[in-house]
Amino acid sequence: MLTLLLLMVGALNTSAQNDPKAKPILADVSKKFRSYDIVKCDFSFTFTNRQANEQQSYSGVLYVQSKLNKYKVTLPNQEIISDGKSQWTYLKEDNEVQISEIDNSADAINPAQIFTLYEKGFKYLYVGDSKSNGKNYHNLELVPLTSKSFSKIKLVVDKSTKLISSFSVYDKNGNIYTYIIKNFVPNVKVAPSIFTFDKSKYPGVEIVDLR
Repeated sequence: MLTLLLLMVGALNTSAQNDPKAKPILADVSKKFRSYDIVKCDFSFTFTNRQANEQQSYSGVLYVQSKLNKYKVTLPNQEIISDGKSQWTYLKEDNEVQISEIDNSADAINPAQIFTLYEKGFKYLYVGDSKSNGKNYHNLELVPLTSKSFSKIKLVVDKSTKLISSFSVYDKNGNIYTYIIKNFVPNVKVAPSIFTFDKSKYPGVEIVDLR
């Protein structure tokens, strides 16, 4: 998952190539998300290898304070935490934490930017409406303007909440990475320490500083 999160990047592109119907939808999504302080998301993730006809799925929890570029992701086998400058990746099976600097390269994104991944470097298209479980959705497609490791991203936006419901990344090897937001809680109250790694809570942890 971390590899995928470090692939996507976000801020609205105003190129004339963009679909005029998609632009206001994405602008509303960005404005709505940025109006919150800290959000909590329960999500499911599915990796589909179409060549091998295989799938892997699991669930996770994400906390984001986008204005300060802070986040925490809890997965079955690891935790990813950032205070906006450094990132701690804790590997549960090895009881090891790897410390690195935030990747600000053109090909990178961190989890704090997931909900604004479309904002920069993409041509975006409106591909239609859909309805599921009584809810109505916009369906959009993002195509990178420069060479990336993926060919496109599909977004599903809830019409009523103006929030991303799911997104799927299609890489150039034919694999699909799909994230579904199962629960979104805005302005959740958490201790500021949630965005730092406290080694006292991980007895015997090995620290690998890669900075």
